[in-house]
Amino acid sequence: MTDIIPLPTDYGPWLAELKTRIHQAQQRAARSVNRELVLLYWQIGRDILERQGREGWGAKVIERLSVDLRNAFPEMKGFSRANLLYMRAFAEAWPDRQIVQQAIGQLPWGHNLVLLSKLKTPDLRLAYATRAAEMGWSRAVLVHHIERRLLEREGQATTNFDLRLPPPSSDLAREALKDPYLFDFLGVGDEASERAIETALVDHITRFLLELGAGFAYVGRQVPLEVGGEDFFIDLLFYHLKLRCYVVIELKATAFKPEHTGQLSFYLSAVDAQMKGEHDAPTIGMLLCKSKNKVVAEYALRNIHQPIGVAEYQLTESLPADLQTSLPSIEAIEQALTDPAGGAPMP
Repeated sequence: MTDIIPLPTDYGPWLAELKTRIHQAQQRAARSVNRELVLLYWQIGRDILERQGREGWGAKVIERLSVDLRNAFPEMKGFSRANLLYMRAFAEAWPDRQIVQQAIGQLPWGHNLVLLSKLKTPDLRLAYATRAAEMGWSRAVLVHHIERRLLEREGQATTNFDLRLPPPSSDLAREALKDPYLFDFLGVGDEASERAIETALVDHITRFLLELGAGFAYVGRQVPLEVGGEDFFIDLLFYHLKLRCYVVIELKATAFKPEHTGQLSFYLSAVDAQMKGEHDAPTIGMLLCKSKNKVVAEYALRNIHQPIGVAEYQLTESLPADLQTSLPSIEAIEQALTDPAGGAPMP
C-alpha cells in the first residue's frame, strides 16, 4: 500500500493535466490505427478491382484469399469473404486515395459502410463523412441523420437573413434552419392543433432539440411578455449558442399567411427590448407552418426588418423511396466477379 505523504501544492492540477494528455494521446493513437486500417482496406479493395480487370478474377479467388488471410492473421476479424467484397466496393466508390486519407479515413469502417449503403452520390457521402468526423457521431447517430436527410434539409428555409443580418452571421443563421422539420416522433395526427403540437414538442424536448440541430438551448414555452400593459405569450423560446441570440419559434397549424410575419416581428421586437443582452445578436424568428408557398413567403419577408425564417413541419414521415441502399449486395459483387467482362469465371 502506498504510504500517504504530503503532496506538493500543485500536484493535483499537474495530475489532472497528465490524465488529460494521456487520454488525448490514446485518442490520437486510436484515430491513427483507424486511418491505417481504413487505408489498408481501400488498398486491398483497389488491388482486387485491378486484378479483376486485368486477370479476370472470379469469386472463388476471393474466397481463397479470405481463407489465406484469416489463416495468416487469425487475430484480425476483417478478412471475411463478405468484407473483402465490401473493400472492393469501397475502393470503387472512392478511387481517389487523398479523400480516403482525409475525411473518410477519420471514420471507422462501420461508418464507411453506412455511407456506402445509405447514400448514392460521392458528394453527399463526403458531406456526411465530414460532419460525422466533426461532430463525433456514432454509427447509430449517423444512420439517424442520413435517414432523416439532415444535410439535405439544412439551409432550405425561406428567410430574409441575407438582407437583415451581416455576413457571416447571415450564412450561419441560414444553415441553422431546416425545411421541412420532421416531427414524426410526436405521435400526433396530421390535424393536430398548434397547442397539441407545442405540448408534444415540449414533452419530447430531447428529440425536438436533436431535430433542431446543434446549438439550440431550450428556454421556455408560452414565455410571457408584457408590452404596454398587455400580456403576450411566445410559443417556444430558444437560445442559439453559436449564433449568440434568442430564437423565437411560432407554430401555425395552417398554411403560411403573410400576416403571420407581423405577429412574429412584434415578438422579436419585444424580446430584443426586454431580454436581449448587450452582447447578444439580434433575435431570430422562425415560423413553423403546416405548409407554405415559397413565393408568398419570400414576398412577405421582403419588407420585414427583423430576421425571420419560414419552414414547414411534417407530423408523419416515411423513409423516402429514393433512400435505398446503393452499396451492391454480396451477390451482385459476386456476379461482377464471376463475369467481369462477359467472360467465363476464373476457377
